[in-house]
Amino acid sequence: MRAMNGESLVELPRALSAPQARTDTRYVMGVDGGATKTLAAVLDLEAKTLHVGRGGPSNEDAVGARAAVQALLVAADEAIGRAGVDAGELGGAVLAIAGTDTEHVAAGVREARTDAWLVVNDVVGAWATATGGGPGVAAIAGTGSNVFGVGGEGESTRAWRAGGWGHVLGDEGSGYWLGVQSIKAALRHREGSGPATGLSDAALEFFGEESVEAVAQSVYSKPLSKGEIAAFAIETGRLAPQGDVVARELYEHGARKLGEQIKAVIAHTGLGQEAADGRSGRFPVGLIGSAFKAGAVFVEPLTRAVHELAPGASVQAVEMAPVGGSLLLAARMCGHGEAIGTAELADLIERATSG
Repeated sequence: MRAMNGESLVELPRALSAPQARTDTRYVMGVDGGATKTLAAVLDLEAKTLHVGRGGPSNEDAVGARAAVQALLVAADEAIGRAGVDAGELGGAVLAIAGTDTEHVAAGVREARTDAWLVVNDVVGAWATATGGGPGVAAIAGTGSNVFGVGGEGESTRAWRAGGWGHVLGDEGSGYWLGVQSIKAALRHREGSGPATGLSDAALEFFGEESVEAVAQSVYSKPLSKGEIAAFAIETGRLAPQGDVVARELYEHGARKLGEQIKAVIAHTGLGQEAADGRSGRFPVGLIGSAFKAGAVFVEPLTRAVHELAPGASVQAVEMAPVGGSLLLAARMCGHGEAIGTAELADLIERATSG
């Protein structure tokens, strides 16, 4: 079985770990596909201009493979059209797609376009966004959570994923996990089995109910969506810095859980080996997702957890939009990984998508 024989749950495609240089490349395309929307971008590596296209949801889990492929093609074709080029002029294209399995979507994209359009799981794109495509780790904590990292380079590249099991079996440290734990804390306060917390009053106001038990009932009777429950974590993030002990402890607990996954990735990729050998062991751990907007109350205990294994790791929030990682990978797969810096690319994306 894969889970027991040392193989990663998500592999880094050979086209990215051992890219083939192409001297004629000028245009590359990156796509970020999720459960609510799809963003595609074509980058002119010479002129340093960016052209974007948008589509609907492209997470197979949310809309099915056929609809996902259609959304990807709509967004990609719009970006290509806005760039004023032909699809054949793209030197590389990487489509980073959310979902537990991207194989059916990848097959649909290949059939509709070309094998040169590389489809990867969105955690691979997130890793590139966080690290610029070099050794390091991306820790995602939005509505759900996931961790992916890569150590070594070329033939010695080692990739590993931890988490990403969804809201029923995992998603520790995510907005949904924090939202559920916060509602549970309010219920324990109500029944007297747990300490008092401001989360009880916050839940009434946030969900528009007259009692905490009514909030619990709405979880089952409506039922509340993952997004609605995850949104309640905003209140947890508001109360924690104000001294609510329960809210703060939830972030501490979430940080420990997510930190365990990050440390597993560090260990399996070999990123922590330099630290164990007494060398610097420096590499980035990029934090991506809305849960990290809570700030120090979440980031500081998570940083402490990571530094237990890798003291040299640089743990910090990532500012660049996820499509940037796909673009960096697309440039990398055709041997132009150094053609544009992450800061410059982040600025291009911000200007292209802010209108």
